[in-house]
Amino acid sequence: MDKLRISAVSYLNTKPFLEGMGQSGFLEKVDLSLDIPSLCASKLLEGSVDIGLVPVAVIPLLKEAHIITNYCIGAEGPVRSVLLYSDVPLKEIKSVLLDNQSRTSVTLVKILCKYLWKIHPVWTLVKDGYEQDIGGDVAGVVIGDRTFGLKNKFRYAFDLAEAWKTLTGLPFVFACWVSNKPIDPETERLFNEALGLGVQRAAVVAERYENQFPAGSNIREYLTQNISFHLDEPKRQGLQRFLELLSTINAGSVKA
Repeated sequence: MDKLRISAVSYLNTKPFLEGMGQSGFLEKVDLSLDIPSLCASKLLEGSVDIGLVPVAVIPLLKEAHIITNYCIGAEGPVRSVLLYSDVPLKEIKSVLLDNQSRTSVTLVKILCKYLWKIHPVWTLVKDGYEQDIGGDVAGVVIGDRTFGLKNKFRYAFDLAEAWKTLTGLPFVFACWVSNKPIDPETERLFNEALGLGVQRAAVVAERYENQFPAGSNIREYLTQNISFHLDEPKRQGLQRFLELLSTINAGSVKA
């Protein structure tokens, strides 16, 4: 029998899930690849994997989408790793550089600009290294582990999960485990148990990686308080609200 193919995000916030898969022995039963969020999405869309920890904005694009497990990458308040950086106040931002690694964060900032901040910047899709181009009236969305090295580098850092909570009163789900076909119930049960084991060990995982990030990053707080791993009912409501608003956002003025 072929192994289940899984693509997971290569960021720090996925480490507890990997810990659980390793500790439980589930990792031996699957073919796992670690990718940036956009590649996780592409692999699931093209069918080269069976399950992906994917940016939730990809869900409507799948011909068949099953949200599996009771776990996700979410936040009930500030997430600290999905930020809009700027050297000017929101009302003075003229353009926004969009991180190419996650379509969910790209869509989220567009929703916030339209419905919360009431601003209409020009959107620019960028590649790695664009952080140095943030300045003046040019802001930029940065996600993932890179944000820990940018603390205090810019005058303003707007946390997108915190802003979403202000807009909707709901927590936000950045990524969840999605399959593009039905998964055997017993396999899903074992997967769920493995992820839960890892979440329970989040503090242990944080200690292991603390020294790999700039001083003051407080990785323990990040993995045990900022990231909320349980896909509970409030998060499902937040996810549903995001997918509803996603359909109201068009590409607008985007420069490649």
